[in-house]
Amino acid sequence: MVSLSPQPSTAASTDCSTPHVPRRVARLSIVGFWAVYFLLNTLRMAVEGAQDQMGMLGRRAIVTVLGIGLTALFEYALRRLDGRPISAMLTTAFLAAIPVSFAYATFNYMAFYVVEPLESTRREVMMHPEYHQTAAVAITDSAASWYFFIASWAVLYVALAYAAKVRQAERIAASYRAEAQTAQLRALRYQINPHFLFNTLNSLSTLVLRQRGDEAERMIINLSNFFRASLTADPTEDVPLSDEIRMQRLYLDIERVRFPDRLIVVFDIPPELENAQVPALILQPLVENAIKHGVARSRRPVTITIRASRADGMLRLTVEDDGEPDALSAKDGAAGHGVGLRNVCDRLEARFPGAAKCVHGPRPGGGFRVELTLPMTGNG
Repeated sequence: MVSLSPQPSTAASTDCSTPHVPRRVARLSIVGFWAVYFLLNTLRMAVEGAQDQMGMLGRRAIVTVLGIGLTALFEYALRRLDGRPISAMLTTAFLAAIPVSFAYATFNYMAFYVVEPLESTRREVMMHPEYHQTAAVAITDSAASWYFFIASWAVLYVALAYAAKVRQAERIAASYRAEAQTAQLRALRYQINPHFLFNTLNSLSTLVLRQRGDEAERMIINLSNFFRASLTADPTEDVPLSDEIRMQRLYLDIERVRFPDRLIVVFDIPPELENAQVPALILQPLVENAIKHGVARSRRPVTITIRASRADGMLRLTVEDDGEPDALSAKDGAAGHGVGLRNVCDRLEARFPGAAKCVHGPRPGGGFRVELTLPMTGNG
């Protein structure tokens, strides 16, 4: 049974069952309708100073309980239609309210006019004989009045059924949105530059040919650790900034074998921010771009700086290099280092819709700078 209360939505599970009005809500609506009738009618009799109020009160309580029972049967019948078009439910509800109204009018007539009628009831019959010519006339006249009361409850039930249907549609839509976002994050996350692997293998081959076994072994271990951590991490989850920095150290240690005299790395990570949560490998494409466009294209040492800071309750991550001014072509600068940077910006938007920023551009005097601003989460 689908509840109107919010339910957890997961991408792996979508509830496509027929939406139902929660039984508790349906029962409360029935009892509430008849309780209002009982209280208002009793209050009206008291205000008018009607005779035999206590006797009427007992009979009114009996027919109210009977009314609740009839409406419960009505609700059972309408529940069979849950999930059908609203027009079909309304049509059935209006038609089914007719026999229910006649049944209740019959019970009401018997309780007040047949089974030991009170003195006040006898006087009423004598004063208005035109309304009590036959039981059929009296019951029909009463059923016409009660029809609108019972039909009103039926409309309420159909409205609740529609609300349940809308709520289920919202849950399914939310589930589909979550699935789409997860797929997007996974697709973006796994767009790792294949050139990194090719270049690393070439460097490894060079080390082996030059019989530099210790360096080759260290490079293989770093490469294994890097890919084990990057490919087993869930791309939809966040990781502590310290883990992200550890991954970048592994990556840069591998690249340092390729550029032993040109690559200088500076980490500026305050200890109090190490537990801040960030999307897994969010810095990887940025560091990779700094290697490709800064270090690889320069003939002098290039410093890559990875910095974290806090500003206005937000976490700010910066990756920059001081490569040659002409190391970036106009096309590269306009494109923001291509796919890698777009990957990062798209991931941030998917993870923090409207709450994250990705600012990038050439640095004065040479090099490139990327600044990511995202909500501070975790214990940072």
